[in-house]
Amino acid sequence: MAFRDGPFETIKVPLAWTAAVVVVVALVASVILLMSDRREVRNHDVYSPVRAGFDAGMGPVSGVLAAPVRWVGSLSDGVKGYFFAVSENRKLREQIAQLEPWRDQAIALKNVNARYEAMLGLRTEPAVAMVTGRSVSDSRGPFVHARLIDTGADKGVRIGNPVINEDGLVGRVIGASGGVSRMLLLTDVSSRTPVLIDRTDARAMLTGDGSGNPRLEFVRGVGSVQAGDRVLSSGDGGGFPRGIPIGVAAKGIDGTWRVKLFSDRGAIDYVRVMLFQDFGQLVSPEALTPPPLAGLAAAPPPSAAQAAAITDAAARRAAAASTAAATTTTPSRPAAQRPAAPRPAPAPAATPPQATPPSAATAPGQAE
Repeated sequence: MAFRDGPFETIKVPLAWTAAVVVVVALVASVILLMSDRREVRNHDVYSPVRAGFDAGMGPVSGVLAAPVRWVGSLSDGVKGYFFAVSENRKLREQIAQLEPWRDQAIALKNVNARYEAMLGLRTEPAVAMVTGRSVSDSRGPFVHARLIDTGADKGVRIGNPVINEDGLVGRVIGASGGVSRMLLLTDVSSRTPVLIDRTDARAMLTGDGSGNPRLEFVRGVGSVQAGDRVLSSGDGGGFPRGIPIGVAAKGIDGTWRVKLFSDRGAIDYVRVMLFQDFGQLVSPEALTPPPLAGLAAAPPPSAAQAAAITDAAARRAAAASTAAATTTTPSRPAAQRPAAPRPAPAPAATPPQATPPSAATAPGQAE
């Protein structure tokens, strides 16, 4: 036997010896396997020294021999994981493609829900009934700024109702039909809104001119407006409730005061129509009449006897008053016509005074 085509081609090994070595190795391996697989131990308290030595020597050998097996297992797991990851990645891509429309719808619904919550969070004082609608059409031009809303007279919308969104005042209703109403924006040239400056309470008129920032006109007071002042609806004239936010004041390039509208912060698509006609509808007539104070009860009606006594007393007071008036107005006689007062008669000095009977008394007005 010779090793050809290698560095050991000159070495020659007898075939008989090679076979003998293989047989011996096989026998040793068989013995090792038999010893390692033996489980019957008659005396558990006595552990064979041969078995103990064999176990001690086979521990490291088994670890060395098991290492390639573990490596092969890990490699196979990696290969399987790789191919599984490829198929899993393909499935995940398909699922992502299917979920993308749902994601877009969820984002849109989230935005709409946030806007609804913001609009529902608006509160007016006193409370005003509102109707939510959506802007379905936009009419824009050099002078006309108006929109159509998909809510109308069938829900109580009337001409003149204010329209707001989650940021502030948008405009007012100028026309209403059964299911549609037309809204005039604050930027239209025909829009006039009475406003006030929140800081100074100064009154002004917000006038649209077709631009994105309407003008502040007829401002009352010198220095009553500064850049950044909040502008609110004043409620003057009864067309709008007081205190609706509109925007902030800013100086225009032409030197006039203008208002940066809060409603321009986002798209005007969802709005709320305030069913406001006048301030009289906000308070019931019964609430304007206060109830009687607690503890004070109305007096009961007088009886017949009390009524007669009251009437008699009133008649007596009237008679006494008329008599006093007649006495006061009777003319007095002149002094010459008055009778002289009687002079008393001198009593005699020696004669003691005696009681004069009433019949002998001198009558008044009689001469001596």
